[in-house]
Amino acid sequence: MTKIFIIGIVASGKTTLAKRLSNEMNIPWYELDCIVHHETATERYKRTASEQVEVINQIDREGSWIFEGTDRESYQCLFEMADIILFLDPPLWKRRARILLRFLKQNLGLEKCHYQPDIKMLRMMYKWTQDFERSRESFEEKLRLYERKVIRLSGD
Repeated sequence: MTKIFIIGIVASGKTTLAKRLSNEMNIPWYELDCIVHHETATERYKRTASEQVEVINQIDREGSWIFEGTDRESYQCLFEMADIILFLDPPLWKRRARILLRFLKQNLGLEKCHYQPDIKMLRMMYKWTQDFERSRESFEEKLRLYERKVIRLSGD
């Protein structure tokens, strides 16, 4: 059984890597944003933190998995559950460029997304990136607790 947690900030390459590993290893992958923001046929709503953990635990009981997402309080359990933690940490300039490219692709209909790709969301992505950089040391501290299973990919 293999359990991989791919973590990184916006536009670090999490989804691309998760899809590739899922196909190559024949392991199901899950976008944590879709666990947080559950979509039904009629609505999209945010699950509570306890509901998110409940979904994660259910998936964990089923066997191997790949989860990918940013760092949220509601899924800290994944650091413990994972066999491997892949931290995607490309340079800041590359993430900023990818955010803009993603925004353009989504608005041209070339890339799907689970949210409204408007200027407000574009600004939020840049804000989240800036917030991550400001609080990077506390995140790095958390990673050190699991250093035996962390692999850092910088993608320079």
